[in-house]
Amino acid sequence: MKRTPLRMAIGAALLGLTALASAKPLVVCTEASPEGFDIVQYTAATTADAASETVFNRLVDFTPGSTDIEPGLAERWDISEDGKTYTFHLRQGVKFQTTDYFKPTRTLTADDVVWSFQRQLDPKHPWHEKSPMGYPYFEAMGFKDLLKNVSKVDDATVAFELNHPEAPFLRDLAMGFSSIYSAEYADQLLKAGKTGDLNTKPVGTGPFILTRYNKDAQIRYKANPGYYKGKPPADPLVFAITVDSNVRLQKLKANECQVAVYPKPDDIKALKADPNVRVDELEALVVSYLAMNTSHKYLSDVRVREAISLALDKNNLVKTLFGEGNATIGTGPYPSTLLGFNSKITNPAPDLDKARALLKEAGVPEGTTLTVFTRNGGGVTNPNPALSAQLLQADLAKVGLKADIRIMEWGEMVKRAKMGEHDLVFYGWAGDNGDPDNFVTPNLSCDAAKSGENAARWCSAAFDKLIVQARAETEPAKRAALYEQAQEIFHKDQPWISLAYPKLFVALRNSVEGFHISPMTNNNFATTQVK
Repeated sequence: MKRTPLRMAIGAALLGLTALASAKPLVVCTEASPEGFDIVQYTAATTADAASETVFNRLVDFTPGSTDIEPGLAERWDISEDGKTYTFHLRQGVKFQTTDYFKPTRTLTADDVVWSFQRQLDPKHPWHEKSPMGYPYFEAMGFKDLLKNVSKVDDATVAFELNHPEAPFLRDLAMGFSSIYSAEYADQLLKAGKTGDLNTKPVGTGPFILTRYNKDAQIRYKANPGYYKGKPPADPLVFAITVDSNVRLQKLKANECQVAVYPKPDDIKALKADPNVRVDELEALVVSYLAMNTSHKYLSDVRVREAISLALDKNNLVKTLFGEGNATIGTGPYPSTLLGFNSKITNPAPDLDKARALLKEAGVPEGTTLTVFTRNGGGVTNPNPALSAQLLQADLAKVGLKADIRIMEWGEMVKRAKMGEHDLVFYGWAGDNGDPDNFVTPNLSCDAAKSGENAARWCSAAFDKLIVQARAETEPAKRAALYEQAQEIFHKDQPWISLAYPKLFVALRNSVEGFHISPMTNNNFATTQVK
């Protein structure tokens, strides 16, 4: 029998009640507060989780748990034969979020895509100067030189014109800084003189709507009922900001949170023995490193940087921090799983005599103090930041150097490091797109040195030339060779000490299903639910 309109209405109502009844809160114990919610201003992974993975979407997405590309807000795209024009065909009927402060009058169009990119690209755009932090990813990734124009073909079609071919371009468009904003909401804020609200009251097309944020305490979201992929099963979603890894695990065991990100490696064995908990793990696209500020006195001399490298017992530091089998000792700026990893580069053994000789040769006085920045809490790239700084301090003392350790909140440390206040800073990087360019360009290019994202403030014209060539090269073997050459320059100049390539761990209650651990450390909960 065919359903009558009345029966259909009753059926829809019952389905709605069933969905409402089955929706359960999901509480995630996270490691730090976000820097804000206007994602294009920031680069921290915690900010991406809190903004781009919840509130926003992009033209293309990464397939959950992988670095493969799949359609997002664009249902398909065309690439010109010369690789310099990408034409995206937008998904129809995608709704922007309705909130207490914004009621959209239309669905997603090409105007929103153009606004989102031209804001960052065009110095004359009315919003270009409204970002206090600038556009660090856009600039560090070289997009201001790459993009010739982003234009509307029609309401459902956008054309990206490039100045040159770019091998990782599609993957770059799946990153947080390529999130699509509502041009209508932006116009509303601009007219009202409330442009700062874009960072505190975000509006996107994403799976969750921000409802409340208490810094250093909690972020609350409600499931977006108009999400184009369907309303997420978790409602509400709560990020319980819990800096201490031990406290995160206590909350997990007490079921105060159902997901705890980045447990310490030495807790993994006990977690796996808990019948109520499981641990997801994988070889992540992550590097942990110590950046040396090459713009500072003494550290501008490669002999001093080499001396610090020779003084540090890297094997002991990595084993102490990560334990056996939980990290590979670092040799270069990115892990061996990525294209062009230079396996010929090796770590020299600690050599205190040579380190002292190099310091003396460079004219560094005995007892010189270096300021060392490290964060509080701990995360995947550094499970115990205070201990890592203490181990460095002890090793530096053996060659006559002192370390003034400054422990601070993650966001504050990033801010001060971008201003160049540090001598040495313990940093880490999680790859955003599965391409080696995402490690070298944002962290080591000359553009990144200017913006402060390059914490070493190191600028090598020869290195820059090679990574620019590699971005434009589409033949994998040729790209790999260029990256291998670039790593030789990196190794010779030593702006960083690459510490480790850690494994990624996320601990979950057994009641959690639908979570996909990402090799790029993105935590997206659009399909996650508590049974």
